[in-house]
Amino acid sequence: MSGEKHAGGTTARYVLLGSVVFLVLLGLVMVFSASSGPDFLRYHDSAYHIKRQALALLAGLAVLGLASRVDYHFWKRLYWMGLIFADTALVAVMFAGVTRNGARSWFDIGGISFQPSELAKLILVFAVAALVADRTGGRDRRMPDLGRFLAAVGPVLLLVLLQRDMGTAMTTTLGVGAVLILGGVEWRYIAMMAAAAAVGALALTVMEPYRVARLLSFVNPWADPQGTGYHTIQSLLAFGSGGWKGAGLGMSAQKYFYLPEAQTDFIFSIIGEELGLWGTLSVVIAFGAFTVAGFRIALGSRDLLGKLVAGGLTTLIVAQAVINMAAATQLMPITGLPLPLVSYGGTSLLFTLAGVGLILSVSSHGLVLARGIPARVSSADGSERARTGERRRDGRPHLSRVDGGVSTRGRRA
Repeated sequence: MSGEKHAGGTTARYVLLGSVVFLVLLGLVMVFSASSGPDFLRYHDSAYHIKRQALALLAGLAVLGLASRVDYHFWKRLYWMGLIFADTALVAVMFAGVTRNGARSWFDIGGISFQPSELAKLILVFAVAALVADRTGGRDRRMPDLGRFLAAVGPVLLLVLLQRDMGTAMTTTLGVGAVLILGGVEWRYIAMMAAAAAVGALALTVMEPYRVARLLSFVNPWADPQGTGYHTIQSLLAFGSGGWKGAGLGMSAQKYFYLPEAQTDFIFSIIGEELGLWGTLSVVIAFGAFTVAGFRIALGSRDLLGKLVAGGLTTLIVAQAVINMAAATQLMPITGLPLPLVSYGGTSLLFTLAGVGLILSVSSHGLVLARGIPARVSSADGSERARTGERRRDGRPHLSRVDGGVSTRGRRA
């Protein structure tokens, strides 16, 4: 049985890596396709966006490699420090950051943009996983220590919402919820938090007129085709123009200033226009494979922390992908979230690959070992076993057949 789990974990690792490679390469192609024409007209450089995306990818691959090689238990001693740093950055960006699309969420330093909320949500999911795993190895089904839980979750979500970034708050909440469910927390606690989150989301929507307008435009975008419904209508036109086979790579018409943020928020629409239904289905299938592989790694983990880290981060990444694709196809209101691994955005790509690296770390350091391969034990455990050995029924120590080749009668076999 353990051997099957080990083999399944290895397969899941390759499936996860394969889906990530496919999505990243497709993203590079589509970012260049969506941005090259407008970039030439705006900046006289058709490679303006793709050069920055390529640099972010190189940095992301380095972070992925580091995160996948380091045992994920190492980060457990640093997550509070990471949360403090992330919260500090979220506060600082509200005063020293730049505003884009109505949200002050970015630092712009020397032409390089950095969005601290991408780092904060990654650290928060890991922190909640560590807090839940500390509950007596998961045998306690109560909530983790409420004070620590609120100290970890509250500041991040509040600061992200103050930046008017409800989409990131949604995906972060879903990642935290997945950790609680996988951690075996009683459903009554989860139901109470889900109800509180739903009420809070409704209140935040009603309090902001632009969110109400987005909700109404989702219901009927044609009521204001040149205003609140413009993004949705242009996105649907892109899908309609693509049909089954697509207009052809590079042949999108919507990317020429019709569809705003074509290389980021609406990259899925450009895929639909240029590569057709088969192109969009390939993205859906890739994220489906990523989901299955991520949860196989999570469920195959030998300890609770690995299970929660892999499951929570898989949910965090896939939830954002689902929300982006649903918004592009008018299945939910527009949130402004990029499509993970595909859309243009250096910070998003960097920290998404960091999350993938942590999932791969669980697959390397947390999976059940194959039968016949002994688990690595510490020197203290080994010396203790050497001192105690096995014992006969009469209480005298002896060596086993495997260790010393001595039978239970004391004669050499």
